[in-house]
Amino acid sequence: MVLPESLTIPLIVGAALVDSINPCVFGVLIFLIAFMSRVFQNANKMLLGGLLYTMVVYLTYFFIGVGFLQVTVSLGFSTIIYWVAAVIAIFAGLLEVKDFFWYGKGLSLGIFPSAARRITFYTRKIEKLHRRDGWLSYAAAALLGVFVVLVELPCTGAPYLAILAIIGQGNFSEGIPLLLFYNLIFILPLFVIIGIAYFGKSSTALERWRKRHRGLMRLIVGVFLIALGVLMLMTIP
Repeated sequence: MVLPESLTIPLIVGAALVDSINPCVFGVLIFLIAFMSRVFQNANKMLLGGLLYTMVVYLTYFFIGVGFLQVTVSLGFSTIIYWVAAVIAIFAGLLEVKDFFWYGKGLSLGIFPSAARRITFYTRKIEKLHRRDGWLSYAAAALLGVFVVLVELPCTGAPYLAILAIIGQGNFSEGIPLLLFYNLIFILPLFVIIGIAYFGKSSTALERWRKRHRGLMRLIVGVFLIALGVLMLMTIP
């Protein structure tokens, strides 16, 4: 992989991990695991559904990145996007740090309530579909994964936007392997959560763990985003 100036492998890994440990991602995944466990009523089927969901997340995130790079690089917006992404990273980081001290107070990054209700609505539809056709319900669950990625972006997109802006300073074709690598790291924690659920940890216990540590997760995400945004401003191309 050829790296643009100011981009390193540790930075890509750090951004992807910070992106994936966001409480928004964990919360939705735990909800979907609980849903799949109830609907499929079998650990192996739940595992299959979880892996399918993760694969869809990977591909959706990847193609969003490809489309973003294609537009910004081809139209010559990459430098403007770089500035915007740096500012967004710092602002999002400050909001995340704020939630460590005053969780949920004032402005916070999160899934829009209407989108959360829509996810619940779709899971109920899939549950009804599963009673008629089990395999078709897997396809519906995959489509749900695409929707979830899109509605999570306001909560989780800042690290990805920053990395995309840095990658956009280089060559488009050289950026594709970097996107593949970033998204591979991004889904690794999802595999861990699915594996924990598969080997017997209840979704209720996982949700308790998430709520107990969500403030710390927000702090880690926030500090990283602020540092990343400052680094970008210091290395404006």
